[in-house]
Amino acid sequence: MMRGKTQGVLVCLVILAGVPAYCQRGTFGIDVGQSSDKFGSLPAVSGLVVGIDGEITVLKANKKEGGASIVAGGEIRLPSDTGNHAKEFAIFGGPGFQYRNLSIEVHAQIRKIYLPAGNVDNQFFVRNKMEVLEIPLVLRYRFGPGKKLFVEAQGAPEFSPRWRSAGSLSPLPNPDFDHGYFVRGGLGYIFGRWYAKGTYESRYFKFNANQFNPNNLYNWRTNAITGGAGFVF
Repeated sequence: MMRGKTQGVLVCLVILAGVPAYCQRGTFGIDVGQSSDKFGSLPAVSGLVVGIDGEITVLKANKKEGGASIVAGGEIRLPSDTGNHAKEFAIFGGPGFQYRNLSIEVHAQIRKIYLPAGNVDNQFFVRNKMEVLEIPLVLRYRFGPGKKLFVEAQGAPEFSPRWRSAGSLSPLPNPDFDHGYFVRGGLGYIFGRWYAKGTYESRYFKFNANQFNPNNLYNWRTNAITGGAGFVF
């Protein structure tokens, strides 16, 4: 893990959680669970993953006039085994709309993914880091007694990544992007200023099978199931 960049994202999340005087809504949470990652024809590997996320409403829309609020936030995903699972760091911002108990947000999101090296027949193949632009649609709905139960869903197609050197003298060549997507769903309950939530996420990248993607070692599917808690301010 690159300590400086990790600390930078952590600082951003702490700032997001520490400025309730300037915004009308915010969340900060920690999740723990299991991630399963599969690269090409290699067997899937499962391991522990920890996630940290935060979001605030930077500018709240006037209820009488309507219009969009402006939201911003960030996310960190840290696996216990970085030899088989990817580290991820993301920041986002965008408009949010409220209609009764339903909120709709569109996030312009930059995500950096540190892919692990591949091991084939005891030979290591180093993958470069990916930077991807994502524009997910995010839906949240509150229901039940006191509107304390909530469900949320988000997803988007993946765009062609930008590649960054992993610092290796002999990395794999950068592959040609074919298609990809990610989806995420969650269910939770609000206890006053605290909430508990369970989440499932699936992410998939497919690259063309040619000399730039030997043995399809860049093709990546990851699934994660996590549960955690956080606070609302």
